[in-house]
Amino acid sequence: MADASKIVAFPGTETTSSPKASWGNGSVDMNSELVEEAQKIVPEPPLLINMVSRRVKQLNLGRTPLVETDHRMGSADIALKEIIEGKIAVDDLEDED
Repeated sequence: MADASKIVAFPGTETTSSPKASWGNGSVDMNSELVEEAQKIVPEPPLLINMVSRRVKQLNLGRTPLVETDHRMGSADIALKEIIEGKIAVDDLEDED
C-alpha cells in the first residue's frame, strides 16, 4: 500500500481513504513526489491539471504508457511520469483533439 504522506488529491477537491480513487468522483490520488517533479516541468497548475487529465483519459481508453510502469501506478501517476521524462508535452496533447 502507498505511503499516505506521499499521496495528494489532484485535481478534484474530494478525497477517499483509498490510495487510488476513481475519476468519477471528481478526485484522483497521486504520488506527491511525482506532482512536485512535474510542477518543475509545467509550473502552471491549470496547465498541468489539463495535461494530466487529458493523458489519463487517453490511458484509460487503452493508449500504451510511454514510460516503464509497475502494478501500483495509477493512470495519473503514469501521466505525471511521462511529463517528467519528457515523453509528452502540451503540443502532443493538443494534436489529439
